Formats: sequence, C-alpha cells, structure tokens
Amino acid sequence: MALPRGELADLLSARYSDIRLSTMVLDPELLSRLKRVVQEQRQHERLKAHGLNSRRKLLLVGPPGSGKTMTAAALAGELKLPLFTVRYEGLIGKMMGETAGRLRLVFDAMAKQRGVYFFDEFDAIGSQRAGPNDVGEIRRVLNSFLQFIEQDEGQSLIVAATNHPELLDRALARRFDDVISYGPPDEKIAKGILQNRLATFDTSAVNWPIVLEAAAGLGQAELARAADETAKVAVLLNLEGVRTEDFLTAIAERKNHP
Repeated sequence: MALPRGELADLLSARYSDIRLSTMVLDPELLSRLKRVVQEQRQHERLKAHGLNSRRKLLLVGPPGSGKTMTAAALAGELKLPLFTVRYEGLIGKMMGETAGRLRLVFDAMAKQRGVYFFDEFDAIGSQRAGPNDVGEIRRVLNSFLQFIEQDEGQSLIVAATNHPELLDRALARRFDDVISYGPPDEKIAKGILQNRLATFDTSAVNWPIVLEAAAGLGQAELARAADETAKVAVLLNLEGVRTEDFLTAIAERKNHP
C-alpha cells in the first residue's frame, strides 16, 4: 500500500483492516447484501468481461453505533484492500472552491490505487442544496461530488455513511449502487454481539433476559463497550466468569454516556 503523500496525506488516513464480516453480528438480510458486494468485487473482472458492473458505490444509513464504520473496515478486510478514510478537517476549506479541489484529489487517488474509500458523516458534504443553512460553497461541493462520483469508473469501493439521511440531497441516492439501512439490534443480535465479544469468558451464569432487557436501545458499538467493561471487572477481580450485576452496571453507564 502506497501511503498518501503531500496534500493527500491531509485528506486520507490509510490502514489495513483485519476485521471480517464473519466477526460481525448483523441482521441476516443485511449480511447477505454485504456478502453480495464482496462477491461482486472479488469477481469484478469476470463481470466486466460480460459488460456488467460490480456494486462499488455504497451508502450506509443508520443511527450512531449501528455498525456502519465497522462495515467499511470489514469490507476492506474481506477484499484485502487498504481502507482510506476521508479526513474532513483536511477536506473542508474556507476559501471558495478549495473543498471541491481537494475532493478532486481524493477521486484521483481512487482511480490510481484500488481500495475502500470511506466517507463517514457523509452529510457534512452531502447536505441538501436547498436546506435552511445552504450557502453557495455547500452547493458547489455537493455538485462537485455528484459530478465526480458519476464520472468515476475506477475499481475502488466507495462507502459513504450517515446518521442523518434526512439531511442528504435527494440526487445522491441514485448515484449509489446500493443504499443499505442499519437499525438498532434486536435481542437475538444483541445477545450475539455480547457473546461474541466475550467469547473467551464464561457467560453461563449470566441472566440473559435481564441483561438484554436492560440493553434494549443500545447500538452495536455501545453493546461492545459494555461487554468490554464487564470483562475488565472479571479480569481485575480474578473471577471465573462474567456476572450479571457487572453487566447491568456497564450497560447503565453506556446509557448515561453523553
């Protein structure tokens, strides 16, 4: 992997990911759609030979902590491609036209080096052009993005994620091959996330109905953090397994976390 240099280094952070889809606990339909993306990406040359395009422009929509960022990392891990995350602090400029120029650098990089390019908090540049806070520069940036993504015919996977789909411009959705929605985990998925995170610990004494009732409403990321905090107590107290009361304390802390 060639690391971004010069101005591009301010726009992209790069890393390889060891996360796989198999390490995520997701709704079966959602997992199936992501596996389809991976399959098409792995055989993109075969599809191309038949005049077909693989899915490579994804918009992930859902509440904070629902697994969107981890999905981008898992796709990169599955495809053994570098994960490039767009740095908005470097992308958004104060001068007219500055952001659009930097955005062009990102799309030029996509064409030169195949990877997974991740636009988190995508509403920062994809907000509605007729929104109440609209200014000329926002319109120019969005118009530039729409133009770049429509003209892009490279092999990189573009993944955009947002917690606020209502803020996105309507013209964006049709520029993506797939719009994938994430919701809060149900009890079955929540239990899978917690058990997966505590795979090396004894959980046989956990009162799962009580824990899952308390955890209702937490996203994937918060569930994982609650499991980690529960595991820490077991390690520090030299317990044989995790305890229900420690789980409940950790869950309460995550719910009270700002």
